[in-house]
Amino acid sequence: MINMTLDGKKSGSSMNKKIKTWITEDNEAFRLTLIESFLEHERIEIEKDFESCEALLSYLQNSEPPDVLLMDIGLPGISGIEGVKQIKAEFPQTLIIMVTVYQDSDRIFKALCYGASGYLLKSSSIDEIENAIYDVLRGGAPINSQIARKVLDMFLRFRPPEENYGLTEREKQVLELLVEGFAKKKIADTVKISYHKVDSHVKNIYTKLQVHSGSEAVAKALRENLI
Repeated sequence: MINMTLDGKKSGSSMNKKIKTWITEDNEAFRLTLIESFLEHERIEIEKDFESCEALLSYLQNSEPPDVLLMDIGLPGISGIEGVKQIKAEFPQTLIIMVTVYQDSDRIFKALCYGASGYLLKSSSIDEIENAIYDVLRGGAPINSQIARKVLDMFLRFRPPEENYGLTEREKQVLELLVEGFAKKKIADTVKISYHKVDSHVKNIYTKLQVHSGSEAVAKALRENLI
């Protein structure tokens, strides 16, 4: 690993060693822009570039991985997200920064869960991409501000329950089925208890959650992540 000072300069024995960087990008114009931008860079070397994950994975079979990999998502064949998953499984030390047009929560979540160390939009400037490479080598997680907001929203969505309201396991089970849209009779058939028992559980749920209807119970369960 290359030792970096906080201003991005190399230190110690790494003074003459460039940051070996690869690109996987099927958009030729964007790929060439990146290559040309770092062509005579004193610290970052675009050593290899690939148009697909298949080509990248094939090359990796007989080569040491790069210090940093810039990876697109919308690639032909194997997607960049699946590529991250496969690369991190075999080369966990490889630092991967997604550089993509996609900013939906699902792709962001999957890319980060599979091991991407950063997530940039293609609208990022060359300076931002350069700084992201330095940042990821220092142990950071470079992310555009738009993406950071979505990541925070995802954390809020997956936050633990604020309060359990004293619900029993059976009441939680009934509440979960209410959220899924089950009527009381279908709940009774599903959990194999009587309709009257289900009705009793539902009334207890309303009391404990301090709500007055099924829709209010469902809304509160979703809002506070009770199930």
